[in-house]
Amino acid sequence: MANIAETAASLEQRRSLRRHRAVATSLLVVMGAAYWAAVKSGLPGFWMDLLRAGTEAALVGGLADWFAVTALFRRPLGLPIPHTAVIPNSKDRIGIGMGGFIERHFLEPELVAARLRALGVSRRLGAWLADRRNADTVTDRFALVASFLLRSLNDQTMQRLMQMTLRRQLREIELAPTLATLISIARRNGAHHQFLDHLLRAVRTYIFVHEDQILAIVEQRSRWWVPRRIDRKVAKEITDGLIAYLDDLSRRDHDARATFDAAIEQLAADLRQDPAFRARVNAMRDRFLTAPEVNAYFQTLWQDLRVLLEQQLAEPNSRLRQAWSGILRSIGSAIAEDPALQARMDQRLDEGIQTLIVPWRKEIGRFVADVVKSWETSTIVDRVELAVGKDLQYIRLNGTLVGAAVGCAIFALTHLLR
Repeated sequence: MANIAETAASLEQRRSLRRHRAVATSLLVVMGAAYWAAVKSGLPGFWMDLLRAGTEAALVGGLADWFAVTALFRRPLGLPIPHTAVIPNSKDRIGIGMGGFIERHFLEPELVAARLRALGVSRRLGAWLADRRNADTVTDRFALVASFLLRSLNDQTMQRLMQMTLRRQLREIELAPTLATLISIARRNGAHHQFLDHLLRAVRTYIFVHEDQILAIVEQRSRWWVPRRIDRKVAKEITDGLIAYLDDLSRRDHDARATFDAAIEQLAADLRQDPAFRARVNAMRDRFLTAPEVNAYFQTLWQDLRVLLEQQLAEPNSRLRQAWSGILRSIGSAIAEDPALQARMDQRLDEGIQTLIVPWRKEIGRFVADVVKSWETSTIVDRVELAVGKDLQYIRLNGTLVGAAVGCAIFALTHLLR
């Protein structure tokens, strides 16, 4: 659509230029015809002489301005007259001049920063993002880019990168302080006693279900001459005693609970303060990370994550897209409603402009100059003529009319002074 609009604008400029050029040329032809008619008529008199003087001056002025305007873009009548075709012959100097002008007057950091501050970029950005349609549009563009990146990635490379990154991050984490904090929180909440209760119930159930195994152990360790009935009774007593003891331990006021609580507290202290204990925890972490099962898990994790991301990015109303759009709207609303945040963003924008523009001003100016130099001569002539050609035709019109007026004035003044 932008190209179509640009083409339409160019066509309109060309039509306007042809129209104004035809008007200026027609006026010059009219003046020439009037001068020729006045000369050929041979009629005497003040008014005929005035007409000859005015049309003659109009021809001189019109032709001079036609020559000047034409000489800017090409050689008049194709003649190799010096100092004509100014723009084609000065293309490189024009490019250097444009680049220098932009560098000095358009890319002045303070000027750009002041203009952006006046525009209220951060406030407008916030209001723009707060609109759901705009947030959805940004999300759609992000989804397209992310989908392209996912399709372009090599699975094996990404798996290795993911494994290396996760391992590096996990190795940098000190597990001992983290575990100590989790244990302290569990102790304050009584979660460690709940864990012990589950453990006691599991052991009690195991003993109750596997009473025959206890009997087998008793019989194996019993003397040969002890009756089997006695072994069964002993096994029964052991089983019942163990179950009764476990039931007794389930009471929160049991002495063993206090011992267990102290042991948990000591474990947290060791994790925080004992270097040897912390070293053992880190060694256990490293052995875990080098296990083959962990490598397989990382591979599966990346594959599952990639499939999930591709599905979420492909669906227009997926949770991922909705979440991202919601985040953008929240950010936009926060910016639009917080003047302090806007001021901080504008400050960062000023700093960014100083960082980006100052080192690159000369490069940008040189880039503009190189672009102009790379244009073909016909291209730059066409573009400049389209931009200012209509105004130059007004110069031709004014030259013709002003020449006629000056010619008539000079003739009248000369006639009066005789």
